[in-house]
Amino acid sequence: MSAIAIDDDAVLWSAAADGRAGRPLLLLLHGYGSDEKDLFGLAPYLPDDFVLAAVRAPLSPPFPAPGWSWYPIEELDGRPTGAVTAAAETLIAWLDTATDAATIGILGFSQGAAVALQALRLQPERFAFVVDLAGYVDPSPLPTDAQLAERRPPVFWGRGARDEVIPAAAVAHTVQWLPAHVELSGRVYAGLTHSVSAEELDDVRVFLEKRLAEASGDADGTDGGGDALA
Repeated sequence: MSAIAIDDDAVLWSAAADGRAGRPLLLLLHGYGSDEKDLFGLAPYLPDDFVLAAVRAPLSPPFPAPGWSWYPIEELDGRPTGAVTAAAETLIAWLDTATDAATIGILGFSQGAAVALQALRLQPERFAFVVDLAGYVDPSPLPTDAQLAERRPPVFWGRGARDEVIPAAAVAHTVQWLPAHVELSGRVYAGLTHSVSAEELDDVRVFLEKRLAEASGDADGTDGGGDALA
């Protein structure tokens, strides 16, 4: 377990402690060089039923890069180093003391999405779903991957057709890996670079609303997005 820890005082919550009981939790994990305020700005586009917790990554990028990171930028090339696993373990350690929510999902962007997927892989029974925006799956095999493939939780993967930040090899691995381990939905957005679009947020909201419907026993079988992810 990494000695690096999440700063609990830096976490942005959408509800006070006395307003979180019995509600599903959606963790928001920002990308490299950003901070907890970034994805917290998406709150108006997400279903109100979720309690949102925007978590600040624990590492400072090398000067003069701004913001925070989950692991060194060199690890973004998608090679197995253990850095993504260490970041996910740090997140899980914080979660152990931060909440007792029965339903927990994660929405991550770029590095945050890689960490979100890794946390799901480490504890497949703990997390209800993941929203992966412009992220990738770390190529290192984990002992819990077979358990994840058996459970097959829902994952939404959205990425831009013009995203040149995530290496092609990492995208190709993710294209093959995700359908074999999760119930995958999502979309490749024409013209989108390494960012998030209004159209993508519409699809994310549909995906999240379906997760809420499933939790309440009222799912209708529809889901957000539908374009090929290859």
